[in-house]
Parts: sequence; C-alpha cells; structure tokens
Amino acid sequence: MKAPSEMPRLKGYRFPRAIVAYAVWAYHRFALSTADVEDLLAERGVIVSRETVRKWVNRFGRHFAACVKRDRPDARGKWHLDEVVIAIRGKKHWLWRAIDADGHVLDILVQPRRNARAARRFLKGLIGRFGAPRVIITDKLRSYIKPIRELAPGADHRAHKGLNNRIEGSHRPTRKRERLMGKFKSPRQAQRFLAAHDQINTIFRPRRYRLSATSYRHARSDAHELWAGYALEMTA
Repeated sequence: MKAPSEMPRLKGYRFPRAIVAYAVWAYHRFALSTADVEDLLAERGVIVSRETVRKWVNRFGRHFAACVKRDRPDARGKWHLDEVVIAIRGKKHWLWRAIDADGHVLDILVQPRRNARAARRFLKGLIGRFGAPRVIITDKLRSYIKPIRELAPGADHRAHKGLNNRIEGSHRPTRKRERLMGKFKSPRQAQRFLAAHDQINTIFRPRRYRLSATSYRHARSDAHELWAGYALEMTA
C-alpha cells in the first residue's frame, strides 16, 4: 500500500503512521492473524511483536471504521436486515447486521437475545444514524414486525426468506474470521472487531463480478487513496 512520504509522525508511536495504517489494513483486508501481519512486516524490515499489531488493530481499527461511516453516501433506500448466531464462551449470542441495496454493511450489533426488544434496539440505532428507509427486507422472524411498525411506519416491510439472500452472503467473512480467531472471546471483543472489519471491507471489497477489470482497478485505487487520507487523520 502506498502512503504519502510526508505523512507526519504519530505522536507517542515509534513507527510512522504509514506502517501502523498498513498493519491495520493488512489484518482486516485479508484473512490474517496478528502473527501473520508480524511476519509480513518483518519481511519488509519492520520488526514488531504480534502484541503490538494487536494493539494497533484495536486502537486504530475503530478510527478507520468511523471514517468510512462518516463518508458513507445516503442509505435511505432499501435495507436488508438479518441475524446470525455466534458462540461466545459456549453461550449463544446473535449478530444483527444491516446492509444497503449495494451490499455495503450499514452496521452490526452483538446481542444475547433474538427478540423484539433486541430488534428494536438495533433498528433504532440504524434509523437514528441514517433516517428511515423506503424498504426493509427481513427473514420471517416475527420480532421485526412491531419495531418496524413503530420506528419506520412508512417503510415497506417485506418478510421473505428468499428475498434476503444478499445479506446471507455478507455473513461469510464473519464465519471465516471466527474460525481463524478460534471463536470470539467476549461480546465486547466481537462487537469491536466486527464493527471495524465490516466497515473496512466495505471499501476494499467492491462487488467485483459487477465491474469490468478497468472499473475494479479504479475502485481499488480510490480505496487506497481514501485509506491514505484516513491515515493522515489518525491521532494518538
């Protein structure tokens, strides 16, 4: 990844911000562990520990995710909502996820319940951030009915299993990372990691099958330019 050579140094950090940003990007963009990123940096002459990489990812992953959310275009058209079970220390938790019509993740929320109260909490946060959508597509979980009716009365709620295939595919990267990490250790860790991971992948994983090779290269170049700009905004 290229970054401006004149990037100011990150106060209180031994390594340049370009290296920190690269480590965070590599960890989230590919299915890598912190040890993998440590080796990747070592091959480039940067000697850091996997614990340092972990701290960088935790500290600055949230920054990059917040930047992506801030610059997100309007998302009031069509939303797909779904929930998937994840095991945390032997207990069931539910990962609630919403995506827009383009397949970009709007937000996620890890909760211990899969009921109307949990659906309302998730939907309230989405509407507070993006406004009410025109269409909401869910599976046939009845817990969605009352919260949608109360919080988005003007939305067209379509509850149909077959209509929600798009968001079903968005769960796959989560499963992949869950296996790599040996399952999540706590709800807080899962929320922190997935909130950053989904947003970062929004700009680095365009729907390639819908783009020509030239368009994909332009999208990739634009994503790297955005990342460099976000790296300039990093603060200690």
